Amino acid sequence: MKYGLRLYDLNAIYDRTSGYCHICHRKLAFYNYGIVDAKGAWEVEHSRPRALGGTHHGNNKYAACIPCNREKGHRFSTRTMRARNGRIRAPLGIKKRREAKQTQALAGAALFGIAGYAFGPVGALIGVVIGAAFGEKQNPDQR
Repeated sequence: MKYGLRLYDLNAIYDRTSGYCHICHRKLAFYNYGIVDAKGAWEVEHSRPRALGGTHHGNNKYAACIPCNREKGHRFSTRTMRARNGRIRAPLGIKKRREAKQTQALAGAALFGIAGYAFGPVGALIGVVIGAAFGEKQNPDQR
């Protein structure tokens, strides 16, 4: 493996942002790790560059698409690079993404259910179903 990373380590880094670039939020392809010009190609990116005192510790490693990682290099901070892409924070991990989607589905169901109640119990039921589906489909990283 490149840089001595094991498959387990790469998987943990990839899953930390649910397979999205932590800078621009593009979807990455796990098996295109380190393959330049491949769709969804990515590299391990150190949030605090090693040249500026960053470590190889897991909480300093993120998945980043190759263009973002190479542009950032050691010259820019992660905050600066995310701001260039209109982002404030890294994408949610798998567990937090699942929790956020469930919360959005419940909020959508409640909101649409209340609105649908104006049309009676059947309208409320239809509103709950539509609201839950709508809420679940929303990207939790856009909040």
